[in-house]
Amino acid sequence: MNIALIAQDAKKELMVRFCIAYCGVLSRHRLCATASTGKLVSEATGLMVNTFLSSSQGGCQQISSRVSCGEIDMVIFFRDAGHPELMGKSEEDLLRLCDLHIIPLATNIASAEILIHGLERGDLDWRKVGRPII
Repeated sequence: MNIALIAQDAKKELMVRFCIAYCGVLSRHRLCATASTGKLVSEATGLMVNTFLSSSQGGCQQISSRVSCGEIDMVIFFRDAGHPELMGKSEEDLLRLCDLHIIPLATNIASAEILIHGLERGDLDWRKVGRPII
């Protein structure tokens, strides 16, 4: 599966710790991320992470376009809910596109762990079961 990783500044360390904890699961999938998140995750875990631009330079738009084209299968986006003003239009668009294209999306550590455990069990592999039809 193709998994996108995004973390706002206050959540980057959490993303790194999450990826360290689930390195074994994540290593079996293709990872992409916005620039600084991808760099931090790669350096801390040794995982191969394809990096896009930073969020402020269009990284979220790059990921959004891949969601729209069916090239992203899951998004883990740790956002700083304590500062909703940090959520820009591109980030809101990404969340909307995940809903529109039925892409599993985690925006906090609890939902990310649920997705990772489902991924580990094979519950979320669309290639095996096919995307749900709505």
